[in-house]
Amino acid sequence: MPDRHMPPALRFMLAARRMELSSLEGLALTCELVTRICQLVHALQRERGYSNLYLGKPDHVHLNQLHRLSEDAQLIEQAVCARFEAMGLDTTGAVDCARLFNRIAFVLQSLQALPPLRRRIRERRLEPHQAVVGLTQMIDSLLAVVREAANSASDPAITRQLVALFTFMQGKELAGQERATGVAGFIAGWFDAALHARMDELGHAQARCFDTFVRFASERALALWEAQAVSENTEQFEALRIVALQSTEQAQVDVGFSELWFDLCTQRLDALHGIEQALTQALAHLCQRSIAAARSDLENHRLLLGRLALLDADPPQPPGALASEPGVLVDALASGGSVLDLLRAQAQRLAKVTEELEKARSPLTAHP
Repeated sequence: MPDRHMPPALRFMLAARRMELSSLEGLALTCELVTRICQLVHALQRERGYSNLYLGKPDHVHLNQLHRLSEDAQLIEQAVCARFEAMGLDTTGAVDCARLFNRIAFVLQSLQALPPLRRRIRERRLEPHQAVVGLTQMIDSLLAVVREAANSASDPAITRQLVALFTFMQGKELAGQERATGVAGFIAGWFDAALHARMDELGHAQARCFDTFVRFASERALALWEAQAVSENTEQFEALRIVALQSTEQAQVDVGFSELWFDLCTQRLDALHGIEQALTQALAHLCQRSIAAARSDLENHRLLLGRLALLDADPPQPPGALASEPGVLVDALASGGSVLDLLRAQAQRLAKVTEELEKARSPLTAHP
């Protein structure tokens, strides 16, 4: 039976399913954007690291590396902006995206500050901490988009994956800030009370982020995380962190440790980025599976609702006639259930989805 010939209640039930599919398709586009943002954040973290190193210990090697990293970041930035434009031109299927789009608008405005910031860094007209603050603000605005994507997602499974990715990205960003803090302390030869407090704060904040990630991550991502946690790089990084925290003005450390610290932290960040890539790949596959399932479900509902609309005109079907068609609609058809029964079942399913979404989003309240 064509959709337009169905009773109004059944047409609206089918429209609800179509909206769910449309929402998933819009969410998949958002997840593609999140993947590109993840790449851009990593590129900016690398650029920030070398900006800090160049301003602290200027030489041509650091400057050349900084040029290359800036070019890499600009290419990814262009891809992110193209994805932003695609979202802005086509908002069909977007559900509760006002805050997400507002975050995107803030990022687009913030990106305009990058070229002059890069010029001031190369001309060494900034202190290292000023460069770090400027690039950190840019990264924070990008992370806010990822957080809002997770908060506005309409599918519980995808939301959980986005929460895992966001909290992991936030933990990795804190690790990047720890790299900059450590470089400052090692270049000075010792860590004063403020640097000690900052290192301690960043360490505990990372642990909280990664603990949340562990609660929501897939088995593959967890396996990569556990392997990284016991790697030789992590062991050396932890040992040097202890050296930093034990240093004082009276017990100073070799300033050459700044290069070693930077290298160990950079290797750590690159390893964490490998886990980010695994998370974004899992997110893409989950979106594809969810959309395929939603399309199949929509078609099944169209057929079954059409059959329900014709039940009054057709003779009763034998119980086995619907055995190949799963779901609550089959139960209702086989037992003579009413449209009201189907509406109640639909409402219960949506209530369960809402409950699962609230649980999945709960960690976001701890990560403003």
